[in-house]
Amino acid sequence: MTPPTGQIAVPGAGDVPFAPKLRFTSNVISSLAAVADLICLLLAGPVAALIYDQLIGLPYDESIHTTAAIIAGVNFFLIRLSRDAYSSPLARGGEAHQGGVLDYVIASVLVVATIWQLGMLDTFSRGVILAYVVTVLALLFVSTYALRGAIALLVKAGYIGQRIVIYGADEQISQRALTLLDVARLPYLSIVGVADGRKTRVDVDGHARAPFIGGLDAVVELARRGEVDQVLIALPKITQERLDEILADLAEVAVDICLILRESVELTTRYDLKFIGNVPTLALWQRPIRDWHGILKAVEDRGLALLGILFLSPLLIATALAIRFTSPGPILFVQRRFGFNNVEIEVLKFRSMYVDKGDATGAERTTRNDNRVTPVGRIIRRLSIDELPQLFNVLRGDMSIVGPRPHATHMKVGDAYYFDAVKGYSARHRVKPGITGLAQVRGLRGEIDTIEKARKRVEYDRYYIDNWSLALDFRIIVETAFKVVWDKDVY
Repeated sequence: MTPPTGQIAVPGAGDVPFAPKLRFTSNVISSLAAVADLICLLLAGPVAALIYDQLIGLPYDESIHTTAAIIAGVNFFLIRLSRDAYSSPLARGGEAHQGGVLDYVIASVLVVATIWQLGMLDTFSRGVILAYVVTVLALLFVSTYALRGAIALLVKAGYIGQRIVIYGADEQISQRALTLLDVARLPYLSIVGVADGRKTRVDVDGHARAPFIGGLDAVVELARRGEVDQVLIALPKITQERLDEILADLAEVAVDICLILRESVELTTRYDLKFIGNVPTLALWQRPIRDWHGILKAVEDRGLALLGILFLSPLLIATALAIRFTSPGPILFVQRRFGFNNVEIEVLKFRSMYVDKGDATGAERTTRNDNRVTPVGRIIRRLSIDELPQLFNVLRGDMSIVGPRPHATHMKVGDAYYFDAVKGYSARHRVKPGITGLAQVRGLRGEIDTIEKARKRVEYDRYYIDNWSLALDFRIIVETAFKVVWDKDVY
C-alpha cells in the first residue's frame, strides 16, 4: 500500500510497498528538487531564444547573454542554499519549493542591477533578458507540480519511500505522533505500525490508525526483511538509560532512529522547529507575512488599490451621486473596526442606510429586507459596491486587498461579542484586515448568525494567515468577482 499525495498510508505490519533492488529514502528528494531547478535554468535558454526569434528576431550577442544567465543561475542557487530551501522541499504541500520563483526574481534583479551599474546595459538585448527571465519563472512554477507528480510515481513504484515504525504505543502519544506526521503532508511516508515492549500498557484495539506490531524484536525482524526504514521513538518521559537500551536492541539492523521531542507529542499547539544559532527551539507562534513576503504584500496592496481606484473611478463617482440625490446625509459611512494587532481603525464604506437608522457600533446585524437600508443601499450592498471606498483604506495602510474581514468593535454573533464567542478569534488580527478574504469566497460572505458559522469563518481566516502566498491572494480576488455576481445570500 502506498500513500497518495498529501496523505499517510497505514498498511499492516507485513503489507508494505514493493521494494525494488534500487530504492532510496526521502533524503534523495532534496537532490531531485535541486536537479529540477537546474533543468529549468538549462531548458530556459533554448526556449527563450526560440520565443525571441519568433516574436522579434533581431540579432544579439549570444555569449554575453549566456554569461549573464550563468551568473544569475549561480546567484539563484546561492539564495536557495542560504534559505535552506532544499532541506525539505515537499514539506506542507511543497511551499518551500514554490519559493524558487521569488528567489530567481531576486537573483535576476541583482544581475541586471550589476550590469546597469557597470554601464553595460546597452550591450544587452532587453527582449532576450525579458524572454529568458519570464521563461525561467514559468518553468520554475510548473516544475513544482511536475516534481510532486514525479515523486508520487516513484513512490508508487517503490523507488522512494520512508516506511516508519512509531515506538511508543501509548494511545494518546502514538495518536499525537501520527497527527504530526499527517499535518506534514509528506507523500513518501507510510506508517508500518506502532511498537512497544511494555505489553501490559498497550491498548491493541485502540490503534485504529496504525496496527500494533509488537516489541523491539518485531521491529528488528521487519527491518531485517527490509520492510522498515526508520524508527521514531515517541516516549516523552524516556530516560537516557532506557534510550540506550532501545538503541542497543536496534543496533543490529540498518534503520534510521529518531527521537521525537517531548514537546512535540505533549503540546497540542502547531509548531515549527527553528534554530537560534545552534540551539533548537520550537516556534509555537510566528509573525506571519514577514520580511520579503511583507514587502511583496505591501506592493501588491498599494498597486492593486491604485489600479482599482483609477479603473473604478466612474463607478465610484456614479455611486456617490446616487447616494447624494436619493437620501439625505453623507456619502460615506465611517465605522470603527478592529485592525492589525487588534488596533481600532476607521473603515470607509458608501452609506447604504438611512442616517437616523444606522448603527456605527455594529452591534445590530443587518438582516434580509432590513428597513434601515435605502433602495440604493440594497443594490450596492448586493454587489459589494459599498465596500469599494476601502481601497483608500488600503492606500492609507490600514487594510489589505485580501485578508480577514475587519469586524465592528461591538459586532455580535448570537448573544455574545465575536471576540468572546469564538476561541482564538484574536489570532486573525496578526495581519491587516482585507476588503475580501478566504472566508468570503468559501460561502461565509454576508450575515453570520450562528456560532458555528463564526467559528468556521475564523478557521478560514487563520488558514489564510498561515498559508499566505501571492497565488492565493490572486485566486481569492478572482473568486470574489464570481461571488459578487452569483452569491444570493448577501443583503
